[in-house]
Amino acid sequence: MAKTANINVRIDPETKADAEKLYANFGITVTDAINIFLHQSLIVGGLPFEMKQPHYNSTTEEAMKEAQDIISGRITAKKYTSAHDMMEDLEREC
Repeated sequence: MAKTANINVRIDPETKADAEKLYANFGITVTDAINIFLHQSLIVGGLPFEMKQPHYNSTTEEAMKEAQDIISGRITAKKYTSAHDMMEDLEREC
């Protein structure tokens, strides 16, 4: 039997559970997937995928900034008393 070494990885429980479900569909474990990742990294001499920073159009970037400002409390989110009022406001913005 081959010798093995342990790697301890901290990850949030939801991501772990999602990964376990995903890899189970392929008939492998998360450990198998990590081994595949590491072996492929060695074969290609780096990460086995291209790393890119996402680029969004200016409208999407503005919406993301607004959402972050709302979450952090820097600005207050719009509130409506009805869906009709919200739709009227959206129509005025167009």
